[in-house]
Amino acid sequence: MESSRQGGGIQQLLAAEQEAQHIVNEARNLKKARLKQAKEEAEREIAQYRAQVEADFQRKLEETSGDSGANVLSFLYSKTAAMMEIFPSWPMSFSLLQEEWKPMETAAKTTAGEDAKGFL
Repeated sequence: MESSRQGGGIQQLLAAEQEAQHIVNEARNLKKARLKQAKEEAEREIAQYRAQVEADFQRKLEETSGDSGANVLSFLYSKTAAMMEIFPSWPMSFSLLQEEWKPMETAAKTTAGEDAKGFL
């Protein structure tokens, strides 16, 4: 009688072990499915972000590729204004610099226009 109880107990343990293994396998499969789904969603989001960044880059490239001479002067104006704020004791004011750069700006626009015609 004792041996039949032990045999029954062992059978119960084996059945419980199989059930536990089944639960563990099911949990692993669910985890794999969630990871796969998360990876696919992340790849979609990355693709969307890349497309957005590329579109922004192309838009900025189109905005800035028109007249490089004017772009350089605009950059110089903004940097000079920033320097004037940092170092107000500069001997020349920003408005005087603008007056001095106007002939250069006109020349740069003309040159850039001629250069652009040569490239097209």
